[in-house]
Amino acid sequence: MRNVLIVCTANSARSVLGEALFRHLGQGKFQSFSAGSTPRGSVNPDALTCLERHGLSSDGFRSKSWDEFAGHEAPKMDLIITVCDSAAGESCPVWPGHPLVVHWGIPDPAGVEGDDDTRGAAFDLAYKRLERRINAMLALGDSVFTAEDGKARLNAIGATADTQD
Repeated sequence: MRNVLIVCTANSARSVLGEALFRHLGQGKFQSFSAGSTPRGSVNPDALTCLERHGLSSDGFRSKSWDEFAGHEAPKMDLIITVCDSAAGESCPVWPGHPLVVHWGIPDPAGVEGDDDTRGAAFDLAYKRLERRINAMLALGDSVFTAEDGKARLNAIGATADTQD
């Protein structure tokens, strides 16, 4: 089983969607986590509604700091994915085990204002983009973690996976 951590600044929307999608799509091959550099302290209710709308459980998610995953007692990560540009640009902790660290920028649906339908559409778009990227990663197989060009291949997913929007 591989451990993956999805990181965003607030850990309230995109990273939570990613955590849920890895649990669902990884079919027991991944243990997924999410965290933020400056966690908001609560998960965005629209993120939880989005998960439910797509048939995924919204139970048990919480907004937490990436510091929980940087200590020696933390689970050893195989992959860390930043999903917001500000988290990608911040000084990350030194992750135990030296995992692959890649960036898959996703526009923040939590920043969209409007009625339920407008906000829901923004969350659905983020969900769809994350789903497509995770499926593309899974299609590469487990060897991507040991391949010489594995990091480049994983980063490429974040750069090219949105052409179908």
